[in-house]
Amino acid sequence: MIDAMPGDIFSRGQVLNNTYEIEGVLGRGGTGEVYRATNQITGRTVAIKALNSQFSGNDDYVDLMKREEQMRDIRDDAVVRYTECSRSDQGHVFLVMDYIDGPSLNDEMAARRMEVRELLIIAHRVALGLRVAHRNGIVHRDLSPDNVILKGGSAEQAVIIDFGIAKDTGAGARTIVGNDFAGKYEYAAPEQVEGRAEKRSDFYALGALLLAAFRGAIPFAGATPGEMVRRKQQPLDTLGVPEPLKGLIDWLSAPDLAGRPASADEIVGRLDALLDPKGRGAAPKVQAPRPRGRLGWLVLPVLLLLGAGAYFGGVADWIGPPELPVAEPFRFEARAGVDGVALSGNAPDAESAGMLVDAFAARAGSPPPPDALTLAQGVPSDTWPGSVADLLGRSDGLEDWRIDVAGMNARVAGLAANGAARREAEDRLQDWARAGGFALATSIVAGPRDLPVAEVAALLKEVADCGTLVQNAAGESYALGDTITVTGSVAQSATKDVIRSRLADAVGDRHVRVEVSELNSDICTVRQALPDLAQAGLSIWLGDGATGAANLSGAYHVDDNPIIEVHAPASLTEGSLWVVVVDNTGKVFNLLPNINFEEQRIHRLGVVEDGIRRIRVLHSIDEFRADPRVMAMKIAPTDFGKSEIVAILSRENLFDIRRPRDESTASFAEALTAIQAQSPENITAVATRLLDSGP
Repeated sequence: MIDAMPGDIFSRGQVLNNTYEIEGVLGRGGTGEVYRATNQITGRTVAIKALNSQFSGNDDYVDLMKREEQMRDIRDDAVVRYTECSRSDQGHVFLVMDYIDGPSLNDEMAARRMEVRELLIIAHRVALGLRVAHRNGIVHRDLSPDNVILKGGSAEQAVIIDFGIAKDTGAGARTIVGNDFAGKYEYAAPEQVEGRAEKRSDFYALGALLLAAFRGAIPFAGATPGEMVRRKQQPLDTLGVPEPLKGLIDWLSAPDLAGRPASADEIVGRLDALLDPKGRGAAPKVQAPRPRGRLGWLVLPVLLLLGAGAYFGGVADWIGPPELPVAEPFRFEARAGVDGVALSGNAPDAESAGMLVDAFAARAGSPPPPDALTLAQGVPSDTWPGSVADLLGRSDGLEDWRIDVAGMNARVAGLAANGAARREAEDRLQDWARAGGFALATSIVAGPRDLPVAEVAALLKEVADCGTLVQNAAGESYALGDTITVTGSVAQSATKDVIRSRLADAVGDRHVRVEVSELNSDICTVRQALPDLAQAGLSIWLGDGATGAANLSGAYHVDDNPIIEVHAPASLTEGSLWVVVVDNTGKVFNLLPNINFEEQRIHRLGVVEDGIRRIRVLHSIDEFRADPRVMAMKIAPTDFGKSEIVAILSRENLFDIRRPRDESTASFAEALTAIQAQSPENITAVATRLLDSGP
């Protein structure tokens, strides 16, 4: 315990809720304090975490405390046990949990250099604790060295604490809670900094805390928010960390979620193999020396007569090879990608080593360094080298691939060309695992690494049923992990699922958001017949006939009098204009030209004001009364729904003949399609705007 200070939440001897007598302060942080106390009824020693006044009244912090208390039903040696969440008479929210007597991992790493095996044991205990927490729907979100207590100073009895708001006791570590982020930047996964947390976020933190414990120093996360975000996109610096701890940390803390373990079970399995390989699966077979029978000794004098060279070349064969070291586990690690190629591991004999080296060279496209494999005893079976060589071939098609085999546990990571290629690779690899009796985990990212925007556009064009579907692309391609947002309109709700399905394999590990609106089939029929062109300065203005004011929303009600104008830059003096309204009753109304006004050349239409040519095509009731040749309308109770105004600019007159005032949507779309087939370059710009009428 530490000394009391003025302003502490509770004081020594104070009794909370007529039950818990405060003994002293265990730790202080930015959000509250932790106390040791005794349950006066049971005599049990407990730890009490209390929120400061300003946080006890903050719903976000209280919710985190309540979430932590939800773990009260979890009973596991690797997880602190919670009892209750309550509020003191002074209004401080506090949480009661078991008191774990022992130093934190933070204390231990500051006091001494920790051994690799000791850290593997701690990692195993933490993984067991995370497994039970995750199975109960709890994500820690703030795993760090000060939240792991070594009960009795023993690594084998490590216990996870603080499944909610963390104490900010780690020197230099910054705990942040709120705005959808809870945790310390130094140990937080990249997605947590972006406001997202899931089970694999805890695995990243476990890797980071193991690295900190090995080095005795908190990982540097950056000095500014921007630097922190950039650093989180890069792997942790594990240079100089010995294996197998280095491989474990690299695996746990992969910046990309897909590169991390899929579950705590995977971590437990890998650590089981590292810590007690003979206790899992088939026991390693040890090669015994060849028998030194009488024949070997009888031949010795003969060999001596042939000279020293013959002696050392022959007697060694009879006596047997030198005793090989035992590898536990028997391993094979290979990778090839943007960071180069590497091979390491074991082989039971020179012949097997040669086979594995040849298989690696064929897969990686270049030979490994000399002596990449070490001869050792402990190969799990006679077929193990051949199976591993076959695994290299089964990984064909993956980029940036990595294969790790430890005994009968294997892991394959890499980048597949797309979603379908990933499924094919995973099926192929699982077939290999079943045939050889291996436990296999895969971490395959679905590519491509860079997805061209044009490729997505081509796929969207195939499924569009209501005009062009638009992407949110900022450049020429999407990187892995990017979100592709599709906007536009569709003719039916089912098209949204069609879009997702059509993009699924092509986009790989990217998110697809479909944010489209559903329009009636009449509007969509005409949109499908329109070319995908820019507006070229054209726009459609909507107004109110009674007031002359602009209608920015495009929404009208019963008895409203919509007015419509096409606006164009005064500098636009070439081309012909055709304007229609696509109604929601299966009709198209040709507003310009019409039977009373056949002029189409844009420089002869409308009036120019402040550099804008204003061409009114639907007028107010007053204008209609003054000149019955113009068109006007009022919203009737039967007119409810969406309509669309379409303005088409063409080099020459769009149609060679005058079209009726109104016609069916199908006939207009058919004529528009035919005209474009005859003169594909005639239309130069298209502008549209929706008009929505209701009660």
